Amino acid sequence: MLNETVVRSDDVPVGDRLAYWAECVGQTHAPVRMRSDHADDFRAQQRVMDLGAVSLWPATFQQLVIQRTPKLIRQSDPELFHVSLVVEGTGVGTWDDHETLYRPKDLHFNDSSMPWEIRTGKEPATTVGLELPKAVLPLPRKMAAHMLPRRVPAQTGIAALLSQFCLQVSKDSASYQPEDGPRLGRVAAELVAALFAHAVEDESLLPPDARKRTLVLRIKRYIQQHLHDPQLTPTTIAAAHHLSTSYLHRLFQDEDATVAAWIRRRRLEGARRELGDPALRSVPIHRIAARWGFPRAVDFSRAFRTAHGLAPSDYRHQEGTASPSRRIAN
Repeated sequence: MLNETVVRSDDVPVGDRLAYWAECVGQTHAPVRMRSDHADDFRAQQRVMDLGAVSLWPATFQQLVIQRTPKLIRQSDPELFHVSLVVEGTGVGTWDDHETLYRPKDLHFNDSSMPWEIRTGKEPATTVGLELPKAVLPLPRKMAAHMLPRRVPAQTGIAALLSQFCLQVSKDSASYQPEDGPRLGRVAAELVAALFAHAVEDESLLPPDARKRTLVLRIKRYIQQHLHDPQLTPTTIAAAHHLSTSYLHRLFQDEDATVAAWIRRRRLEGARRELGDPALRSVPIHRIAARWGFPRAVDFSRAFRTAHGLAPSDYRHQEGTASPSRRIAN
C-alpha cells in the first residue's frame, strides 16, 4: 500500500486536541491559527498519503476557523499550493476582499504565500486535500498566484477528473505500491496544472474591481430572471452564487440600493408597466402582483403606494384615462 500516516485528535488528552490538530495541519500544509466551538474536546482525523513531492490527505473534522496570517507567512512559507475537494459540510473562504462559499463537490484552492481564512459550518466537514510544491506546478505564464481560482464546481470537465482522482486514490490506497506514489503525484500535478491553465481563460484574470463588477452584474441578471419567485431573498441569492450573505451585502454597498431594495424596485417597476398596459386591463391586479413576486395583494398594495403615491387600482385608472403620448412616456 502507499506510505501513509494516520493522525487522530483522540491520540492526545482532551484539552490538547485542537492545538495538536493545528500542529498536524501546520506540518502537512503550513503553520496556521485555529479556533473552534469544540475546543474543549475537538474531534478530527486525517490520513496523509505520500505521493512523492505531492501529498494527499483525506480528513474529517469538527467546526473550525482556520487562518493563514501575514505573520505566519513571514515566519514560514513552504511555497505550496493547496487543493481540497469538499466531500461533506460547508465552509466560507476569505482572501482580501474576496469571499467564497463552499459546498459538497466544490474544489477549494489556497496558496501558502497568501493570507486567507476558512470558516467551516456547524456540521463536521470531510475533505480530500492535495498539497503541491509550487516547483512541481509552474503556473501558466500569464497567470499570477493571486489569479488562482478560489472555487471550482467539480461536477464536469477537468475539475471532475481531479475530484475523481482524489476520491479514488484515497479510497483504494491499499491497492497501490509505495513506488506508485510518485507516479500518482505526477498525475495529480498534471491535472491541477490543466485546471489552472483552463482558469486562465476565464474571468479570474480580470482585475479585482472588474471581477467584482462582473459579479454584481451577474447577480443583478439572476435577480431579474427570478423576480417572479416570492422566495427570492438575499440569502437565496447568496447561496445561488456561492457567497455568504454578508459578502453579498458588501458587494451592493457601492450600488444605489441594498439587495432587498433593488429586488423590490425591479418588481414594482415590472408591475407598474403591466398596470399601465392597455392590453392587460382585464388581468386582475392580484394576478399581476403575484407574477412579480408579491403573493399577498395587501403587501403589493402597500409597497406600490409607498413607491408611487397611489394605490395600484388608482394608478391603473389614471393610466387608462391618460393620453397615448403620456402612456408612452411613462
